[in-house]
Amino acid sequence: MNCDLTIRFFQPEDQSDVKALILEGLGERWGAIDPAKNPDLDDIAASYSGGFFRIAEMAGRIVGTGALVPRAEGEMEIRRMSVRQDVRRRGIGDAILQRLIEDARAAGCRRIILETTSTWKDAVRFYQKRGFCITHHQEGDTYFLLEVNPGSASVV
Repeated sequence: MNCDLTIRFFQPEDQSDVKALILEGLGERWGAIDPAKNPDLDDIAASYSGGFFRIAEMAGRIVGTGALVPRAEGEMEIRRMSVRQDVRRRGIGDAILQRLIEDARAAGCRRIILETTSTWKDAVRFYQKRGFCITHHQEGDTYFLLEVNPGSASVV
């Protein structure tokens, strides 16, 4: 991992850069972007106010994102994991994911869930290598679970 990498909370002034980074990654993956499927990116601070939205910054440039949002009692979901194409495979995704797991533990969360497209093999492998277990497949997506505070009392 690059030594000048910083993981920090999203700030409102990050809005345009973060939205552009995420949409660029989606466009790279899908070839086209449907704005109707991404309304949460129009106001990230409001959309993720109940959870955690982390930014990875390197040399003053935003290079990655990841969010953690409450779902059910004791359960949070990872969303919007994205790393700029030109800096992938440098541990940035790992650093973001580890910080989100720390955030979940600190919040008393018992389990983290997430989903990704099943054909996105790199993403599926990424989560499996980091201890996430596949729970099921549905409509072209793979669903994962990671137990982070099994048996703890939840405050989420």
